[in-house]
Amino acid sequence: MRAARRARQIGATALQIFSDNPTAWRRRQEAPRDATAFVAYLEKAGIRPVAVHASYLINLAGSAEPFASQSRAGLVHELQRAPEYGATLVNTHIGSHRGGGLEAGIQRIAKNVAAALAEAPSGVRLVLENSSGGGDNLGSTIEELARILETTASLSGDHASPLAFCLDTAHLWGAGYDVAETEAVLALIDRFDELLGVDRLALVHLNDSRSLRGSKNDRHEHLGAGEIGPAGLGVFLRDTRLASAAAFMLETPGVEAGYDAVNMRRARMLYDGASELPVLPARAFRLTRHATRVPPKS
Repeated sequence: MRAARRARQIGATALQIFSDNPTAWRRRQEAPRDATAFVAYLEKAGIRPVAVHASYLINLAGSAEPFASQSRAGLVHELQRAPEYGATLVNTHIGSHRGGGLEAGIQRIAKNVAAALAEAPSGVRLVLENSSGGGDNLGSTIEELARILETTASLSGDHASPLAFCLDTAHLWGAGYDVAETEAVLALIDRFDELLGVDRLALVHLNDSRSLRGSKNDRHEHLGAGEIGPAGLGVFLRDTRLASAAAFMLETPGVEAGYDAVNMRRARMLYDGASELPVLPARAFRLTRHATRVPPKS
C-alpha cells in the first residue's frame, strides 16, 4: 500500500514493483495481507499497468545447477503470482551465458522462456529486458532480442504470443546505442519494429546513465542529468508508436529521498518538448544509486 499511495502522490499512471526480495531465491508463498487492498486502490486511482520485476538472481541463459532450475522455477512463480498484485506484466533480466557462447545461451533462454510461458496464467505477459552487455549478458542488441523471440517461437508456437520486451535506455547506452540523438533513437525504434514489432515493446525503463556509451556498464542517473541527456530521452516519450504500446517506468536514483517525484516532473517536461531541464543540486548526485543488476551466479 505504501507503494500504491506513493505512486498516486507523485502522479504516476503505471507502477513497477518487486513481489519479494529481489536479491534472494526464496519467495513468499502467499501475497502480503494488503495485496487485495493494493489492487483495489490502484484500480480506483487508474494506475495501470502494474508490472512485477522478477528477482535479479534469475539467469535464463545459465546451465549450472542448481541455479538453472531455480531460475526457471523462480520465473514461473512470479508469473503465476502476478494476478494477486493486479499485474499484467512480469519483467525479467535475461541473463549471462557465462562463457558458454551466444548460440548455446540463446537456446537455453528459449527453452526456459517457452517452459515459463506454458505455465503463465492468461492475461500475464512475460517481458524480457535488454542488457548493457557486460559479463556475457545476452540481449544487448535488437538483433539478439529478435533471435531470442524467433528461437522461442519455434519451440513454443502459440505460447510465444504473450512474449514481450523491455528497452532500458541506460542499458541501450551502455551497449553502445547512441540514444542521445533524435535520429538515432528513431532509427532504433524503427529497427525494433522491423525485427520484433513495436506491439511487443511492453515496457520502457526510462533512465539516464552515468556510464560512457559502449562501456557495457549500467549506472542509472536522473533524467537529463547524465551522459544521455534530455534530447534522446524526450524522443522515446513522444514517439506515438510507443505511446500506444509501452508503459514507461522510472528506475532513477533517490526514490527514498523524494527524487522519484523530481524525475516524474522532469519526464513530463521532456514529454512536453523541453530541450533543457533544471540543474539539480549537488546533493542529488550523492545519493545511493538504485541497484539495477546483480550478476547471476550460474
